[in-house]
Order: sequence, then C-alpha cells, then structure tokens
Amino acid sequence: MGVFKAYDVRGVYGEALTDELAYRIGFFLPRIIEGKKIAVGSDMRNSSPKLKEELIRGLADAGCIIYDIGLISTPMINFAVVHHGLDGGVQITASHNGPKYNGFKVAKKNAVPVGFETGLDRLEKLCAEEELSPGPKGRVEKLDIMPEYIMHVRKFLKTDRHFRIAIDAGNGMAGHTVPGILKDLSIAYDGIYMEPDGNFPNHEADPLKEENLRDIKKKVREGRYDFGIAFDGDADRIMFIDEKGENIAADIVTAMLGEWFVRKGNDGVIYDVRSTKMIRESVSAAGGHSYLCQVGHAYLKKMMREKDAFFGGELAGHFYFKENFYTDSGVITLMKMLNFLAEKNAPLSELAAAYKKYFPSGEINSEVDDKDGKIEEVSKAYSDGEQFRVDGLTVIYDRWWFNIRKSNTEPLLRLVLEAETEEIMKTRSAEVLKKIRG
Repeated sequence: MGVFKAYDVRGVYGEALTDELAYRIGFFLPRIIEGKKIAVGSDMRNSSPKLKEELIRGLADAGCIIYDIGLISTPMINFAVVHHGLDGGVQITASHNGPKYNGFKVAKKNAVPVGFETGLDRLEKLCAEEELSPGPKGRVEKLDIMPEYIMHVRKFLKTDRHFRIAIDAGNGMAGHTVPGILKDLSIAYDGIYMEPDGNFPNHEADPLKEENLRDIKKKVREGRYDFGIAFDGDADRIMFIDEKGENIAADIVTAMLGEWFVRKGNDGVIYDVRSTKMIRESVSAAGGHSYLCQVGHAYLKKMMREKDAFFGGELAGHFYFKENFYTDSGVITLMKMLNFLAEKNAPLSELAAAYKKYFPSGEINSEVDDKDGKIEEVSKAYSDGEQFRVDGLTVIYDRWWFNIRKSNTEPLLRLVLEAETEEIMKTRSAEVLKKIRG
C-alpha cells in the first residue's frame, strides 16, 4: 500500500513521500473527487510548506481553482468544503506522527472522506502509471476562513456557566485555533505547549499514549481545574482529564455523551470495535440505537451518513457529529462536554465513574506473519462465542469479549479485551494472547 493508507496518504517526507509525488497527487486528484474547486490547508510541520507548494502546482496544472486557506486544523478543511460549496479539500498533515512524517487527508464534496477503498487506490495507480499532460492552468485564491469557523464552533456552546480548564495543545494546531474560539467566552483556560512547532519539542502530539498526558495531568492536579484536555497534532482528536488528574478513556466519553444525546431525542451512536460495551448498554437503556463500526475515520464517517446517526466516537479520541457534517472535531467535542457538565452540575470524575463498569485490557500488539490465518485459527478456537466480522474478529461471551484485527501497515495483530472483573480480564487476555502468539 506504500504511502496510500486506509484513511489517508502518509509517510516519511523525503523518502516514500516526496515533492514529486505531492505534485502528481495534485495533478490527478480532480479525477478522484470529480471536481476542480478545491481547498488546501496545512499544519505546522516543517515539510508542510514545500508539500503544499507542489500539491498546489499540480492542482493548478490540472486546471483547478485552488483556495489556499493557510495554516489550519484538519476539522477546518471539512468546514471549508461544506461552507463554501467546494468540490473537495486537502489537509497537509501527518496527524499525531513524529516530525519526519507528513501526508494528505482528502475530502470530497460535502466533506465525504476519501479512503483507500473510495479513491486513494485509484489515485495511487494514477500517480504510478499515468502520464502527465498539463492543460490550461488554474488559479490560486487566498481564503481566510478563521472568523466564520470560530462562529461555527461557538454555536455548539449552549451554556454560559464559568469553567476553568487546562489545555495541552502538544505544539500542534490546537494552539493556533483554540485560543481564538475561546476568547471572550465564559471559559478561562491555561495552556501548555500552545506554540505550534513541527519539531514537537515537548512530547508526541498523540494523546492516546499515557506518557504524552503526564504534563497535562500534573497541571490539572496542581491547579484546581474543572478538567483538562489534550489534542493531537492536527486537532481532530481530543482526550479528557478529570478534575482529579485522571484520564477518561474516549469510549467512556462516547458512552456518557451518547446516552445524554439519546435522552435528548437525538438517536444513533456509532462506535468502533475496540470500544467498551457500556456504549451499547447505556444507549439501549436510553431507548436509542448504537452501531458497531470498523476502526478509522473514513469508515466512521461513512456509517454516520448511512445510519443518519447523531454522534460517533472512536477509542482513539475522534468524536463525530451529524451537526458538523458527520465529521470529527476536537473543539466541538469540548463544547458538547461543557454543555453536558453544566447540565449535570457534577464533577467529571463522578459522572464518568458510573460508566466504568468493566475492565479493559487496552490494545495489545503481537507480531504475526500470517495475520489472516491466525484470525481464522482464533475463530475456530472460540467458535462457541457469538462472533462478528466487522473489523477483524470480535467474539462475545456473557462475562467478557475480545476483538483481534490486523494492522494496516505492520505485521501485527491488535487485541482488545474487556471483562466484568479484572481477574477475568487478565486470565482471558493471557489465554487469547497465547493462541495468537503460539
């Protein structure tokens, strides 16, 4: 698959991901999105300006009208495409990956994502095999969407209750976009690592890793905040830290907010195969419907549209909203959490505790050469359980369940397991791992 991944284009800049490839992607992209009015934005990575220059040059040689929207977060590219009625958009980013990486996230009209199965496979083939044949040049226009994007995000905040929060932007794009959104609102905040820096000098901009939350947890514990938040590099993901300085897993947030939305009359919650079964149970108890989905933003967004779902969440910290064009946004999730806490009038730790009913293993990786063969072997070993093939293999028993799925880029199988007790979780995790690694 190379740099053309399941959900985006991504790789090490200067190696697999080159300036020449960026030009070719720009030149052939209009054939994939079937249109020539395209927005282009980028994050703060050191390689982003050159990749952007070459991408725009390719788009121009293909006759496109390119709207250069500057330094933005990934959710802003989706907003630009929908709000301005464009045919598509490209964000230059490698999300949470380290400084040597970069890439492209692509959306079509109405912010529909382009994944490998929905166009990146054809784009890869065109870039590798097709001859370049430039025609009449297109043009580039500058477009500042920040003021209208701030208005868009602020409309999701329905409370004027005062909150005091701590923010870790991870030297990513949240440091560029979030201060303007929160300015003059009833939300006081203190930030760390707010300066966008493509070298990520303080820690990786990946809030899913515990070591990257160490500083924000310390700040919350020492500062008497209502809660803390951490963003990833391109600000489409968010993780929450309660007022005691403990992180709230993203699937617990999905369960809490999902049930709350349903009780307010907004049905349909999408969640990925790694997430706690509390989502299904809490949404069902509220009279709503929940749907299991394959991991990855392209798949979540697709199912959001298919089910006309109001809300979706992934264990990685992506949260999706029908009101936001069925796409994800870290800062809009913050607005929703503020509304939730204001209405509940209770600490985040207390509210989350009610959903921490089960014991998760976390994601455990195993190096496996024949990934498909191993999944079939495990399936036979657990044939007495209820099985699903949404993404890899999910097997459900009365007191525990597990999922194993393939990595898209490495010879790895990823296991997540959840049980009613810690003892069952540890015993069954060891048992399934033995079968995977045996």
